[in-house]
Amino acid sequence: MPTLTDAPGGLRYALRALAHRNYKLFFSGQTVSLIGTWMTRLATSWLIYRLTRSAWLLGLVGFASQIPLFVLGPFAGVWVDRLDRHRVLVVTQILSMVQSFWLAALALIGHISVGDILALSLFQGIINAFDMPARQAFVTEMVTDRSDLASAIALNSSMVNASRLVGPSIAGAVIAATNEGWCFFIDGVSYIAVIASLLMMRLNAPARQPRHTKLRAEFTEGWRYVSQSVAIRSILLLLGLLSLIGMPYTVLLPIYAGQILHGGAHTLGFLTGAIGVGALGSAAYLAGRKTVLGLGRIIAITAAVFGSALIVFAYSRWLWLSLFVLIFTGFGMMESMAASNTILQTIVAEDKRGRVMSFYSMAFAGMAPFGSLLAGISAQHVGAPLTLAVCGILSIGAAGWFATKLPRIREQIRPIYRELGILPQVAEGMREAVSSNS
Repeated sequence: MPTLTDAPGGLRYALRALAHRNYKLFFSGQTVSLIGTWMTRLATSWLIYRLTRSAWLLGLVGFASQIPLFVLGPFAGVWVDRLDRHRVLVVTQILSMVQSFWLAALALIGHISVGDILALSLFQGIINAFDMPARQAFVTEMVTDRSDLASAIALNSSMVNASRLVGPSIAGAVIAATNEGWCFFIDGVSYIAVIASLLMMRLNAPARQPRHTKLRAEFTEGWRYVSQSVAIRSILLLLGLLSLIGMPYTVLLPIYAGQILHGGAHTLGFLTGAIGVGALGSAAYLAGRKTVLGLGRIIAITAAVFGSALIVFAYSRWLWLSLFVLIFTGFGMMESMAASNTILQTIVAEDKRGRVMSFYSMAFAGMAPFGSLLAGISAQHVGAPLTLAVCGILSIGAAGWFATKLPRIREQIRPIYRELGILPQVAEGMREAVSSNS
């Protein structure tokens, strides 16, 4: 049977994180679970749209599912640095499974209301406030070689977006044949895979020493660490801006599928899948890179690509064009996010990893609920196309601002690369770039 070592050189480099047994288990289980997660996301959006036909309520549900990340995220990061991250993930996955079965039961008996969806979306958001920073920080316990972190992060993006392709397609077919409840039920079953993978891991991480400092003091320490680093601060600010003004386009996709493109649940599945194609392409590109050199510049460029594609999508009235430009929105947003994650995971101090990744989760997902709510209100009053066009213009502006910070970011992180012993890789990457352009 072929193994990782049998793969061609470039592919072997991209897949090198799978050489770590624990990460391989996580990758397998999480891929199955994420298919169910994307089924639930599409089914929830379509159920709200079918029940209400309201852009505002679509935004409100998005707000409810993500606002806990903004409110609880930084404090959850303190606990993630204190607790066993593996156990935290087991608990959050079990609770997420319960939430999905609860949704399924209400939908299948035909007594689900908008209030039920809001309450359960809020419950899932509270779970995610602890799950996301724990998941991000746990990567370094599964992949102990920092040189393999970029591969792990890119593979994480790959499985998220491969699932984005598969899950909505299955959900569209299931909804057309039955109803949204079976999507929620399948999602609940899919959590068994990731829970089993977590329980099968063999971890050698040192036991965490009990901390006697107060939570507030640890939170303040984490905030000071983030705010005093121009690299971390600038990356998180850009992600926060993109999440606030750019990501809300996803909550308006049902409006485009149903009212603008005159389709149904299957059209929404196609639109979501197109985003996944672009995001999957960004993950493949990042996984194939042999150096962190140039990731800051890539963050700025791909953020601008995302904003430009969003403007075109806003005024598209043809399904083929909408699908085409959504590939670029998916690529731009995911590449900015994954490249940012790679830099942060590389330079952050281990004892502050949970807190920094909680701020990362807060910036990437915690700002989105405000954007979702504003986008829903704006679309209700001025229409979805104008709303998304303005979001695209502001995203390009945010990319331009970040580009002005790159010289100071490079100045700060190069000594860290040198200390970690990865600066020679940067020099090698520069020689390869020069030779490929000559």
